[in-house]
Amino acid sequence: MKLIIQIPCYNEAGTLAIALGELPREVQGFDTVEWLIIDDGSVDETVEVAKANGVDHIVRHTRNRGLAYAFMTGIDACLQLGADVIVNTDADNQYSAACIPALTAPVVLGSADMAIGARPIREIEHFSPVKKVLQRLGSWVVRITSRTDVADAPSGFRAFSSMAARRFVLFNSYTYTLETIIQAGRYNLSIVSVPVEVNGDLRPSRLVKSIPSYINRSILTIIRIFVIYRPARFFGTIAAFFLGIAFLIGLRFLYYFVTGDGDGHVQSLILAGALLVIGFVTILVSFLADVVAANRRLLEDIRFSQKSHILRADVTKIEARDLKGAQGPRASARHRVAGPLENEGGTL
Repeated sequence: MKLIIQIPCYNEAGTLAIALGELPREVQGFDTVEWLIIDDGSVDETVEVAKANGVDHIVRHTRNRGLAYAFMTGIDACLQLGADVIVNTDADNQYSAACIPALTAPVVLGSADMAIGARPIREIEHFSPVKKVLQRLGSWVVRITSRTDVADAPSGFRAFSSMAARRFVLFNSYTYTLETIIQAGRYNLSIVSVPVEVNGDLRPSRLVKSIPSYINRSILTIIRIFVIYRPARFFGTIAAFFLGIAFLIGLRFLYYFVTGDGDGHVQSLILAGALLVIGFVTILVSFLADVVAANRRLLEDIRFSQKSHILRADVTKIEARDLKGAQGPRASARHRVAGPLENEGGTL
């Protein structure tokens, strides 16, 4: 069993050494534990720090692509390197690495496909009240949309099996945390929450540049999640709203018409008619969006099958190359990612 711990990085030279210093090299249930860094176009000495601290694999983006893209680059690299279980954590040492054995245990035992670290949100002092509310709101939205019971959906500290990792297809470029849970729920993957500890704040959050910006992005992310993964419910709710208003306005006009005062309320009849048209058009949009969602799911299934076949072939090639290496598997794998990821800007 191989565990790969991946860390997306963007200008993390100041904190990366601290985070790496806490990572384990041995975890119960695994024969091999390796570290992988995704350098998302850093312009500082992030890569040099990673090398100096014994990182096994480094994947580099030639420019900054964003957290979600870096996360998926790491997932593809870990799968290509033959990881049985993948742990994702942050470069700012927010999450306690001592919790990794507890986080991976459900996946190793086969009782879960994904384990998500549940932080003690109420007790984290450097989280503002607004951020705590949005964290709980995001978790609630994910629970409703994915039909799962996740305590801390925005947590980036998580472990997942290689099978679950192959299912991920991200549409949101801002963050991966909510969308991956929803996709896991749609494919009936088992998800558990594992209580974890957090460390002190080493730097301001990169995702929360300001509270208004965080609120706007969070709201847009939540709306987009509903549009992509629950289109019938999303547009159906909008249609029901317009049709309901049209019905009430129509009743109002009917009342005045019956009482003999209908001539003075023709505007209500016109407005009710316009709202009825909008409502029916929105219903048609919901049907079309639902069909598109069904087609997208079929494409995701095809992608999953093709990716599984390609990754099996790539892992076989890597294992054969390592067996030929004179320095052994770990030395030959260090700072290398094979296959198409080399086109992303080279490997070290």
